[in-house]
Order: sequence, then structure tokens, then C-alpha cells
Amino acid sequence: MLLKLFLLFTLLPLVELTLLLVLGDVTDRWWIPVLIVVVSGVAGALLARRQGFQTFRRIQEGLSQGHLPTQSLLDAVLIFFAGALLLTPGLLTDLLGISLLIPPCRKFYKTRLITWFKNHFQLQAASSETDFTPGRSTVIDSYVVDRSESTDDETQES
Repeated sequence: MLLKLFLLFTLLPLVELTLLLVLGDVTDRWWIPVLIVVVSGVAGALLARRQGFQTFRRIQEGLSQGHLPTQSLLDAVLIFFAGALLLTPGLLTDLLGISLLIPPCRKFYKTRLITWFKNHFQLQAASSETDFTPGRSTVIDSYVVDRSESTDDETQES
């Protein structure tokens, strides 16, 4: 896992920088890659803000109706992740961030993410023996002995 993170944080910036330099070299204009990164970042931030507010409203509506808005919460996480990607300068991260903000693409990512979670995590329900019901409780009698008090009493007696 550490190796994967190391490669992610070293190779991705190198690939991004190489793409920006190649694009600047191909167009013979240094400002074109910079303009693309700035415009995609601003457009993505505006789109993320708009979709973030819409998702927040859907979460509030679901909670007010007594439902757990799991799909909207997952949308919110993906929109937040898209915003983080858009803050990172580069073409690949901007493309991935903007694709996370497009609802049909986000739906594709959500289904893949849910499938990944189902394959890698196991949900276990509590059995009826360990299930805590409101009318049934287990009480354990106990008491606490503070050793500092007992040593203080012993020193005072001496």
C-alpha cells in the first residue's frame, strides 16, 4: 500500500508536468497549458459548488423524510473528491475531476465504487443472542478500588 501511494504521489505529478510541457511545446505557446488548467479549474469549481448545493439539499430532504440518503451522501463524497482533484494543477486530474461532476459519469463511478466495496468488505449482522432490545438488559455489579487512596490511608496510619 505504501508503495502504491509513493508511486501515486511521485509518478502522477511527473506525468502531469510532462503533459503540460508537451502541450506547450506542441502549441509553441507556453500560456495555452496554463490557460487550460486555470479555465478547467474555475469551471470545475463553479460546477462543484452548484452540484454540491443541490446534493446538500437532497440530503436534507431525505433526512427530513426519515430516510438515510445513502446515494446522495455518496454523491457528496464524490463531488468533494472532484473538487480536490480540480484544485490539483494538471490535465489528467482536471479531466477526472470534471468527469466526477457530470451526473452520468458519476453514476458510473458510483456503481463501480459500490461493487468494489461489496467485494472488499463484508457486512455482518448481530445475532439474536447479542441483540440489545429495549426491554432486556444485562447488569453487572462491580466496584472500583482506587489504589492511591489505599496507599494514602496506609501512610497516614504509620
